[in-house]
Amino acid sequence: MSTHPLPREPRNVGAVPGPTVRPRRLRTSRAMRRLVAQTRVHPAQLVLPVFAREGATEPVPIRSMPGQVQHSRDSLRNAVTRAAEAGVGGVMLFGVPATRDATGSWATDPEGVLATAVRDVVAEVGDALVVQADLCLDEFTDHGHCGVLTPDGRVDNDATLERYADMAVVLADAGAHLLGLSGMMDGQVAATRAALDAAGHQDTALLAYAAKYASAFYGPFREAVESTLQGDRRTYQLDAANRREGLREAMLDVAEGADVVMVKPAGSYLDVLSDVAQASPVPVWAYQVSGEYSMVEAAAAHGWIDRRGVVTEQVTGIVRAGADAVLTYWATELAGWLRDA
Repeated sequence: MSTHPLPREPRNVGAVPGPTVRPRRLRTSRAMRRLVAQTRVHPAQLVLPVFAREGATEPVPIRSMPGQVQHSRDSLRNAVTRAAEAGVGGVMLFGVPATRDATGSWATDPEGVLATAVRDVVAEVGDALVVQADLCLDEFTDHGHCGVLTPDGRVDNDATLERYADMAVVLADAGAHLLGLSGMMDGQVAATRAALDAAGHQDTALLAYAAKYASAFYGPFREAVESTLQGDRRTYQLDAANRREGLREAMLDVAEGADVVMVKPAGSYLDVLSDVAQASPVPVWAYQVSGEYSMVEAAAAHGWIDRRGVVTEQVTGIVRAGADAVLTYWATELAGWLRDA
């Protein structure tokens, strides 16, 4: 005979009350989720980086950036036309010259690859989007650094500012609407602004790559511009460990007259982006860089991720963190997805 007591009859305590606050109500359908979305990305917030290769007669694929190319003059016109038709806000032009030297002489050649690309793009889509040009020497120097070197191999900050000033006037003369100061030299915004104003280009806007970190995510870009860099850029780009320094750099650039400030890379520095966005009186942009692009493309090619979902989520996260605009290699494609959503 069992010695275990019989189970008691359940007490009739009534139904367990459900929650009165149900956040899931606002997730019940796609239409509902779209209606209550707190962050929205618009095609006009996207900027497409593009590479113009001197002497190219057809597009040259970039092995480490699947789907991206170094453009010929004709393919560049086609690419920016597609971007404009998709509603993209702007394009950022990078030049890949045939010849380089110690001071980046061809960066200030009015007939050089970058100035020519600016003129071509302005003529093609200059009324439809903002034509931007990278203002830096790294693509044009045979040592791959962003400035002029001293005899002992260090980057000479103040001598580099003189080269930036000359380059700014050449690109503004070519018709660039905005110049992206990506070299991370101290005082570059003030020096460039003074040169532009003196040359009658008061309306040419300046985007300061204000918080540009010395990042391992730039690797594929080096192939895209055929960089000859030996060593690294840690003496002028920011240390990945430093958060407050990013905000300090941005505020210095604002004080020097930057029209827009930027955080680069985007994904690993969302905390810095948020800090800058909360403090900045001018628009704040972020650059989703080559390494971020290539990792997604590689994973998607293996079927490991939902490519469209990841791209959309990443850019939304960048905007959610505070970016008013995002430079992304998916700009034209993403703009199409947003338009059709």
